[in-house]
Amino acid sequence: MDKKVAIVTGGTSGIGRATALALREGGWTVYELSRRAEGMPDIPHIVADITREETLRAAVDQVMAAEGRIDLVVNNAGFGISGAIEFTDTQEAQRLFDTLFFGMVRMNRCVIPILRQQGRGRIVNISSVAAPVPIPFQAYYSAGKAAINAYTMALANELRPFGVTVCAVMPGDIRTGFTAAREKIIDGDEIYQGRIGRSVKRMEHDEQTGMDPTKVGRYIAAVASRQGNHHPLYATRIDYKFFVFLTKVLPARFLNWLIYQLYGK
Repeated sequence: MDKKVAIVTGGTSGIGRATALALREGGWTVYELSRRAEGMPDIPHIVADITREETLRAAVDQVMAAEGRIDLVVNNAGFGISGAIEFTDTQEAQRLFDTLFFGMVRMNRCVIPILRQQGRGRIVNISSVAAPVPIPFQAYYSAGKAAINAYTMALANELRPFGVTVCAVMPGDIRTGFTAAREKIIDGDEIYQGRIGRSVKRMEHDEQTGMDPTKVGRYIAAVASRQGNHHPLYATRIDYKFFVFLTKVLPARFLNWLIYQLYGK
């Protein structure tokens, strides 16, 4: 059986780490990329910054020099911010998009020519259920993930004739360090009658009682390893699949009211 080579961005923690480990267990040769100086035992680590395309190109060149091929890229790196739109500085929102969305774009620009010339390969972009379910006081994160979904579907059709498949996986609430690392902007909470704090607290509770990241990593690895035709968008668990289904069939007015009841009050 041919060796299968994967690159995972943001692979030293959380979903990225779980995905890298699951891929390795599945027989993949895995390289993980992050800004951290050190990675995990037994998985090659390359220091790269997804906000700097030259570091990503150098990382891809390093993998190609060692392996001669790339079969899979999992774009996972990112972070979250929360707060009211009115009180979130535009520069903060731009910084989020620069990592969450454009970091993925940069990585894909580096690997697409290789995958296209090989006539095979797979790109998996990590999105979120927060894309089809826009969460109040987490608007920029939801918008960034929604942009990933739209980009993924467009890219899938661009690369389809070349034998390269593209999809996005939309996890829901997961127990990782992402919760503690979220940048919380609480400005204006008094004006918003404490709703910012309550909404974020509810999100954090849902995350800390959410899915085991190991299970999510295995799900992503399974999606990455599937052969043949693929769906462009995947949700990770039956209840999240159902919620995504509801976003397609419910009137937008009722859907937004339901989201308000959960996270806006």
